[in-house]
Amino acid sequence: MTRLDRPSDEVECRGSTDPVAGVLTAREVPLGGPRAMTVRRTLPQRERTMIGAWCFVDHYGPDAVAETGGMTVAPHPHTGLQTVSWLFTGEIEHRDSAGNHAMVRPGELNLMTAGRGISHSEVSTPGTEVLHGAQLWVALPQAERGTDPGFRHFAPDPVEGPGWTARVFLGSLLGSTSPVPTFSPLVGAELLLEPGTSLDLDVDPTHEHGLLLDAGSLRVDGATAGPSDLLHVPLGRTTLRLVAGDDPVRALVLGGEPLGEAIVMFWNFIGSSHDEVAAYRAEWQAQITRDGEVVGDSQEVAEGRFGTVVGDHLAPIPAPGLPNARLKERR
Repeated sequence: MTRLDRPSDEVECRGSTDPVAGVLTAREVPLGGPRAMTVRRTLPQRERTMIGAWCFVDHYGPDAVAETGGMTVAPHPHTGLQTVSWLFTGEIEHRDSAGNHAMVRPGELNLMTAGRGISHSEVSTPGTEVLHGAQLWVALPQAERGTDPGFRHFAPDPVEGPGWTARVFLGSLLGSTSPVPTFSPLVGAELLLEPGTSLDLDVDPTHEHGLLLDAGSLRVDGATAGPSDLLHVPLGRTTLRLVAGDDPVRALVLGGEPLGEAIVMFWNFIGSSHDEVAAYRAEWQAQITRDGEVVGDSQEVAEGRFGTVVGDHLAPIPAPGLPNARLKERR
């Protein structure tokens, strides 16, 4: 998924060392061009730019497609990251320049590795009436940012206990392990709690964690989150006590070891420096323009780092201009 808000509001890299949970609230961001759908973004923000290697969290819906127009995100580029698509309701068609064509469906992981460079598109299918889900990014370690682009699909089986159900799509949690490899230690899972359920969730103390609330209310360490909030829990915990409120809870559990290195993040690019990211932007613009104009069909995109999205005829999305100041590092 592309970021269409201008990212010139650079954030400082600060993180809490508190042993208790804190709540990050979302801001609304238009996504998808002239017929922009609205998403709720909790990462990055000034208080926190990453949780483990998770560097970007968008939450959207439930949106009635007949009213909002659904999702139409034309071909756009990525470097240095992985995109994690997770749906609660609806269906999205994914196409990319590595030749992958797949459907994103509820309860199924679609993970795209950008590595050294990829372009892709995401469009909700004609049969989708309600669109509801999350789009997440993972920053790749510097040593892996030049890896080949790729794509993985995985449909995790649910695991259950008293008052809870989980689907673990990355890493290990609640006795379930995903077979999908990652470039740094991560965990990702959908968790459903019945009203009033208390769950002692065993976690890796070398990970920091975030819990993105989709529905209901959830209390952790005395901090309470509501829909679209992101509960952050720092390193060092072996167990998290989760207490659901009076309504059913749906949350995404996101965790991982701190990346341990700085990244520079602008629009859809992650790199190691301002100059590297500026070069990625220039390469994308060179691929998609002819005589100073953006091509009207993605099949007219020139050869280059980001390739051509196979089978997509939407006009590619141009990159926003760089800010006047040099891009800041984030940690």
